[in-house]
Amino acid sequence: MSAGEEGQRTLQFFADRVEGNLLAAHQEIQKLSLLHPAGELSFEQIESAVLNVARYDVFKLSEAVLAGQAMRVQRMLDGLQAEGEAEVLVHYTLSEDIRALKRVKDAMRQGKPLPMALRDQRVWGVKERLFERILPRLTEATLVNLLHSAHQVDGIVKGLKIPEWPADAWQALHRLALGLCHACAAPSASAKMVPSRHRVSP
Repeated sequence: MSAGEEGQRTLQFFADRVEGNLLAAHQEIQKLSLLHPAGELSFEQIESAVLNVARYDVFKLSEAVLAGQAMRVQRMLDGLQAEGEAEVLVHYTLSEDIRALKRVKDAMRQGKPLPMALRDQRVWGVKERLFERILPRLTEATLVNLLHSAHQVDGIVKGLKIPEWPADAWQALHRLALGLCHACAAPSASAKMVPSRHRVSP
């Protein structure tokens, strides 16, 4: 941010905007880091980024994906695209969720209690409840595949062509988001293995 009086004005605007909400502040700083290169930001750049809150917010998209709401996810992605949201921001949000799920799962496998693993990964609020519900559903293989997909879509967003993936960045983001969404909505592995109490006689 700018120094001196301009910097103080910018900091005050930012503080007023997030109203002491550390999660909101963290999200806004993530957004700024993705939209602008490293270096000093002007008041106008910060004001434009912070006030341009899309009707279909990327962080609400994250919650819809983790909740397994496939139709809502598709509508939100279409809305974000129509409103000119940056593909890199949408990809970052989805891939960060996948990485966090993998890190928490790994920590649990090493014996760390779920609440501690979530806290270590700074997962709280609505996402904390969603993670608690969906982690039992996700296998190691599923998370590895999702991480690989996120890596491929990162290339597509940066203009690379990836075999067996759409060349269009938004189509690739749709595929990644719905892949994670369906994994989160699937029955847990343990539920699949529970035998039925009743058997049909042959």
